[in-house]
Amino acid sequence: MLAFFFTFSCVEIPKGIQPVKNFKLEKYLGTWYEIARLDHRFERGLENISASYSRLGIDGVRVLNKGFDTKKRKWKTAEGKAYFIGSSNEGSLKVSFFGPFYGGYHIIDLDEAYSRVMICGPNKEYLWILSREPTLALSELEILTKKAKKLGFDVDNLIYVDHEPKTPK
Repeated sequence: MLAFFFTFSCVEIPKGIQPVKNFKLEKYLGTWYEIARLDHRFERGLENISASYSRLGIDGVRVLNKGFDTKKRKWKTAEGKAYFIGSSNEGSLKVSFFGPFYGGYHIIDLDEAYSRVMICGPNKEYLWILSREPTLALSELEILTKKAKKLGFDVDNLIYVDHEPKTPK
């Protein structure tokens, strides 16, 4: 019973936050670059982070995260799967990198061109800003960080990701 509770309790969206509506998965698929995030152990020490999304069967999404480990001087990858929590027209998914355990992946801001996005997890300790390019205009970044702050995220602790080319030694 505890495993059932844990599996489903981590996919909720934080109180007071709404996922985007009229979401189009086909436009979202492809590669995104991490511009900023709140710190977490599973990304600590990584730079040049990207996430690639592709179809997984009829209703799933394959997730491939890649980042350069600055201490080990090598690339690190993680493959996962994601599924819509409700309607596929709403940007609210559950994602898993560890077997049956899922976490919330909620798209809370997305521009019309699908060129930049802000995502949160099941609580306000998880926040990512992604872009289709390795950089994002400062004006766009300011819009997103102001919105995140208004929603209650600790934007003062955002980590801005370096996307300089790296090669392992």
